[in-house]
Amino acid sequence: MLSTAVLKILGVLLVMFSTTLLPPLVIALMGHDSGVTAFALAYLATILSGLLLWLPLRHKQRELRVRDGFLIVVLFWTVLALFGALPLLLSPDPQLSMTDALFESMSGLTTTGATILTGIDSLPPSILYYRQQLQWLGGMGIIVLAVAVMPMLGVGGMQLYRAETPGPMKDTKLTPRITETAKALWYIYLGLTVSCGLAYWLSGMSVFDAVGHAFSTVAIGGFSTHDQSMGFFDSPTISLIASGFMLISAVNFALHFTVVRARSPRAYLRDPEVRAFAGFVSLVILITLVILLFWNVYSSIGDTLWHGVFQVISIGTTTGFTTTGFHWWPSFLPVMLIIMSAVGGCAGSTAGGMKMIRVVLLYKQGRREINQLIHPSAFITVKLGNKPVSDRVINAVWGFFALYILSYVGLSIAMTATGADLVTAFSAVTACLNNLGPGLGTVADNYASLNPLGKWILCFAMLLGRLEIFTLLVLLTPTFWRS
Repeated sequence: MLSTAVLKILGVLLVMFSTTLLPPLVIALMGHDSGVTAFALAYLATILSGLLLWLPLRHKQRELRVRDGFLIVVLFWTVLALFGALPLLLSPDPQLSMTDALFESMSGLTTTGATILTGIDSLPPSILYYRQQLQWLGGMGIIVLAVAVMPMLGVGGMQLYRAETPGPMKDTKLTPRITETAKALWYIYLGLTVSCGLAYWLSGMSVFDAVGHAFSTVAIGGFSTHDQSMGFFDSPTISLIASGFMLISAVNFALHFTVVRARSPRAYLRDPEVRAFAGFVSLVILITLVILLFWNVYSSIGDTLWHGVFQVISIGTTTGFTTTGFHWWPSFLPVMLIIMSAVGGCAGSTAGGMKMIRVVLLYKQGRREINQLIHPSAFITVKLGNKPVSDRVINAVWGFFALYILSYVGLSIAMTATGADLVTAFSAVTACLNNLGPGLGTVADNYASLNPLGKWILCFAMLLGRLEIFTLLVLLTPTFWRS
C-alpha cells in the first residue's frame, strides 16, 4: 500500500517541514541558548530523511487515488509528530523522555494545547517559540499548505484536501482550482495572525509574546509562553483581543473568504452555522455569569464579566487559554465547559470538537424523527439555511457521531485502566479528543503526572480528533488495505 506516490509526497513534505526548524534555530543562535544543537540535529535528520524518500522517486509520475490521500495525511501527521519531537527530545532544557517529547509535539501540531511542561517561563526562547510555531503550522494543516504547491510535484491535490478536511462541507471549493483554494485559506490565516500579533503588541505584550500568542490564538491552540497562560498579563484588554480573534478563528475560513471577496459581512449573518454558534456561546456565557455572580466567585462584577466571558469563549472555541482557570469554579460549571468543548467551533475553522454544523444537523434530524412519529405519512426534509440537506450528509453525520461516542467511551475506559481516576480519565480524553487542552482533576494544569501509557493513549486521541475520526479510523479497516 505504501506506493511510490505516497513515499514521494511524504519525502517532499518532510523536506518542507524541515525548513520550519530554521527560525527556532536562528533564535537559539541569536540568544546563545541551549537549543542550538538540538535544532541543528533535528533539521539535519528531517531534511535528510525527506531527501532519502524523495530523490529515488523524483522522476516517477503517478496520480494519487483517494485512499492514497488518506494514507499520506495520517502518515504525515504521525511522522511529523515524531520528527517534531526531536528538538524537544534532544534539548537539554527541558529534559524530556521520548513519550513526553512526542506528547508535546503531538499536542502542538494538533492544536490541542495539553502540555506536560512545568516552569515554562524559564525555558529557552527557542523552545518557547518552537512550541507556538508548531500550533500555528497545525492550525490550518500543513497538508493544505502542501496542496498549494502540489503542481510542482506533478500530482493532483484534491485527494489530499478531501482527506485533510473530512467535514460535511468538505467538497465546497472557494475557487475553481484546489491550489488556489489552499492559497486563499492561507492568505486569510496569515492576515489574521499578523493582525492578532499587532493587536497584542499594541496592548502591551512584548514582540516575542505577541508573535507567540498570535500563533496559538489564530490556530486555536492554547499554548502560551508562560505557566499562567493569559493570566500572566492580567489585562482585560488582552483578554478582549484574544476573545475576538478566538471567535473569528472558530468561524469557517471559507466564509471569511466569501466576506472578503464580497466586501460585505452579510454572509456571516445569513450563515445558519454561525448564528447557531453565536447563540450557543451566548447562552453558555449567560449561564456562567449567573452562577459566578450567585456564588460571589469574584470580588467585582467587572472581574466576573472579564473572567467568565473569556473562559467560556476559550473553552467553547477549544483554544484552552486560561486566566484564573475554570476547574475550581463552583457547581456544574467545570463539567459544563468541558462538555461544551465537544461542540467546538464551525466546520472549516481551526477549532476542534464535533463542529457546530454537525450538532445542528443532529438536532434537526432528531426533531424530524419526532415529527415523523406524529405524522407517519408526511414527507419531512431537513433544511439548513432554507436548503434541503441530502440523506447522504445526514447519514454521514450520524456515522461520525456514533464513532465519536464509541471512541470517547473506549479511550476513557483505556485511560482508567492506566490508573487515572474517573474525573481525570474522562476529562483528559474529552480535552484531547476535542483538541481543547486543559482538563479536570490532575490534568487541570498539566499532564505531567499521567502514566506513560496514558500519554500514548491521549496522543492517539489528539490525532483522532484533529483528523475528525474518519480519516484515521478508515486506515484501521481491512477493506482499506485490499487492493
